[in-house]
Amino acid sequence: MESPPRVLFVADLNFYAKGHSRLQALRRLGCEVRALSHTPIGGDDKGHPDLTLAFRVAWKLGIHLDTESVNSSIIDAARDFSPDVVWIEKGNMVKPATLESLGRICPDAVLASYSEDDMFNPINRTLAYQRGLKHYGIVFVSKTFNADKEELPSLGAKVCMPVDKAYDPDQHMPIELTDAEAAELGADVGFIGTYAIERGLDLMYLAENGIEVRVWGNGWEQFGGRHPNLKVERRALVNRPDDLRYTKGISATRINLGFLRKVNRDLQTDRSIEIPACGGFMLAEYSSEHGRLFEDGREAVFYRDRQELLDKIGYYLAHEDERAAIAEAGRRKCLDAGYSHDGRLRTMLAAADRQRP
Repeated sequence: MESPPRVLFVADLNFYAKGHSRLQALRRLGCEVRALSHTPIGGDDKGHPDLTLAFRVAWKLGIHLDTESVNSSIIDAARDFSPDVVWIEKGNMVKPATLESLGRICPDAVLASYSEDDMFNPINRTLAYQRGLKHYGIVFVSKTFNADKEELPSLGAKVCMPVDKAYDPDQHMPIELTDAEAAELGADVGFIGTYAIERGLDLMYLAENGIEVRVWGNGWEQFGGRHPNLKVERRALVNRPDDLRYTKGISATRINLGFLRKVNRDLQTDRSIEIPACGGFMLAEYSSEHGRLFEDGREAVFYRDRQELLDKIGYYLAHEDERAAIAEAGRRKCLDAGYSHDGRLRTMLAAADRQRP
């Protein structure tokens, strides 16, 4: 494709969502974009929208209610906009019949699916998503194993391409904090993210071994008051248009922990890229993908068990200059290696173009 494509972009467009970041990246790349949000706009303080009881019940039954009527909106927009690419993020509410109609309405367009979750795990996908996979020209996944032939290709995906996580250059950068912000958000050791059982056990281990840890995120209520060294902020730390609180929280924390989530089979997470991009020092659980993205001990630091985690926290709290140098090198790696959403999308759009009918 010689010029930037016309993209019909369907995603969660809340400011805190990665879909919003990718939308801005498409515009920076010069794409003409028509955008539709498949998720209600709101919930900026929580990092997720308010969901009705009916929605929650339907989800338990494997149905993602189309609360924003995107199935009809996509069809109308495709007729009016004539896109080169129809980009649908996750799309659990998009019906196979809608995708079939798109194939007739804009036969020269590439239908592209993108998801940041483990979509082979049944808890993350609906029957509509599964049945619709065969209609996409290309399926982008952030879990490399989802592209293995026994996973999404076995459910109908014709072309699967793994893509690494990314940072938003408008949101993830070093920020000069006021004294008040540093006091409000700061910590020697901190973690920003949703509760998972293995994360809770690791943090309790640190607390019981004399490390003061501050945790921000949903689901941590059970840990409030369990140990004086574990300070639980029972809310998410989310960037808002008028206040980049998540970014400030990273900047205010001397050691930012990077836990992987076992139920998602994580080998990297959003924080894997966002922490270094913010100029934060990242101490993360080792994985093959973490090791590929950053040089251990130079651009980030990795641990393989709780004892190593404890030892490295003690070491880097006592070695300020080394910690600062690693944080600076990690940010430079993000910039030089093209880890931004702009860089990822440039690669994905080129791959989508190769799948044009």
